[in-house]
Amino acid sequence: MTLHDLRKEIDQIDEQILQLLNRRAQLAQQIGTMKVRSRAQFFTPEREQQIYRRLMQLNKGPLSNQQLRAIFREIISAARALEKPLVIAYWGPPGTFSHQAGVSKFGNSSEFVPVDSIQDVFHEVERSSADYGVVPVENSTAGVIPETLDQFMHTNLKICSELYVPIAYYLVSQTTLEHVRRVYTGAQPREQCKQWLRQHLPGIEIVEVSTTARAAEMAKQDPESAAVTNLLAAQMYEVPIICEHIEDNPHNRTRFLVIGYNEPEPTGKDKTSLMFSVHNRPGALFRAMAAFEMYNVNMTMIESRPTKLVPGEYIFYVDVQGHIKDAPVAKALTALRERSLYVTVLGSYPEAE
Repeated sequence: MTLHDLRKEIDQIDEQILQLLNRRAQLAQQIGTMKVRSRAQFFTPEREQQIYRRLMQLNKGPLSNQQLRAIFREIISAARALEKPLVIAYWGPPGTFSHQAGVSKFGNSSEFVPVDSIQDVFHEVERSSADYGVVPVENSTAGVIPETLDQFMHTNLKICSELYVPIAYYLVSQTTLEHVRRVYTGAQPREQCKQWLRQHLPGIEIVEVSTTARAAEMAKQDPESAAVTNLLAAQMYEVPIICEHIEDNPHNRTRFLVIGYNEPEPTGKDKTSLMFSVHNRPGALFRAMAAFEMYNVNMTMIESRPTKLVPGEYIFYVDVQGHIKDAPVAKALTALRERSLYVTVLGSYPEAE
């Protein structure tokens, strides 16, 4: 076949895809009408997870599963916007990893609203100024984010989804590496890229700024500088990338939670988050935790935080595999309640791939 023949076939396929996408959009609009009548949620992470898993099982390439997921994320996002445009609050400013997490979960057809703190993300959803919020909860290098955990003591919002975002950094500049005179970076990116900076830019002035987005903005204004930033900020501020993946630990990633009022149905591969408190007595925590072993429920995280009400009183946060509607998890929770002062389920939701 000639180049002309191949392009002609691609044009024909594009026409078919266009027709099918519009038919899919029509069906999504009908579903949206039904959801309005039944007052159902427009974001259904369990359904989306089923779509992704089914497509990946069917996928025979040459598209990778990651590429396929990115394509269908935007298809789903556009279709969802026809049902109801979603407003997503995140810890700003624009171009941060929290912003990147929101786009990764909800796609570009949603509206993203930056706020000044993690607490403000919760407040925006609680007062219905946003449909959902995206907050960081745990970094594979630095550990949990206490500000997020503490908010669950004061809210009735639920965790309805999770995702992991690789923490990858890029050096962006309007000049070449050998002509860089100063580097703008936040404190955490500087720490996570210090070996690379020491090796490739020894003795260069380091100017600390508040966020990766601010670093990119400064590099755009200063032609003799560079910035340590993430991919989204580099794209938003249109500063050329001169070095990719400059992070010292290529396996570093942050877990983000989606908070809202959803209570997703089981998918067969779920996670349940909860918090509980026990009496301040010898062995009380050990007996409480034994509830999970008793019913063979795997625990993936435990963290303690002070209640800030009574000295020496703590709340324990736990993630376990399984859904609260799964029999082993339900039985373990019953046993846990019998051995605790109180237990609050923060959400059962699809486990991130």
